[in-house]
Amino acid sequence: MLDVALELFADGGFHQTSMEEIAERAGVTKPVLYQHFASKRALYLELLDDVGTQLLSTIAGATAGAGSPRHQVENGFAAYFRFVADRRSAFRLLFGDGPRRDPEFASAVRRVEDSIAAVIADLIEADLEPEHRRQLAHGIVGLAEGTSQHWLARGADPATAPEVLARRTAELAWAGLRGIRADR
Repeated sequence: MLDVALELFADGGFHQTSMEEIAERAGVTKPVLYQHFASKRALYLELLDDVGTQLLSTIAGATAGAGSPRHQVENGFAAYFRFVADRRSAFRLLFGDGPRRDPEFASAVRRVEDSIAAVIADLIEADLEPEHRRQLAHGIVGLAEGTSQHWLARGADPATAPEVLARRTAELAWAGLRGIRADR
């Protein structure tokens, strides 16, 4: 049911997708769907949280296995862009226009971004104040999201595979991070 709902919401948006359509495509009745989810809004929020948790887990797993800070940056971007390539509907659901228009959905997306930024901030090895690290981490999250939006808008050109995106974006982020100095 979740996979069906994810695809339908990603393609049609929250308001255009009905619980009836989700139930029909999932091969269940509406009452069965409502046994699992109190409302369409509850289902959508569950999907946002689920997709966000999967993305966070993917990034955390990739950076945990890195042997150096440079590899953490590369592995983190590679995991992010592979997630986008393999789970386009999930990325569109989370970072498309729809969630940004609804305050409750936007808040759920911000929680995901904050969680990812918290993982990244902990990886930044520099003599910086915690808030400075969080700001940089949010910049890295925005860099990955913006690059992904651009890549998908251009048809996800296979010549620019996720690994190429990761290498290019990691070079930019790494060069920037190496130049960061504590506020004086």
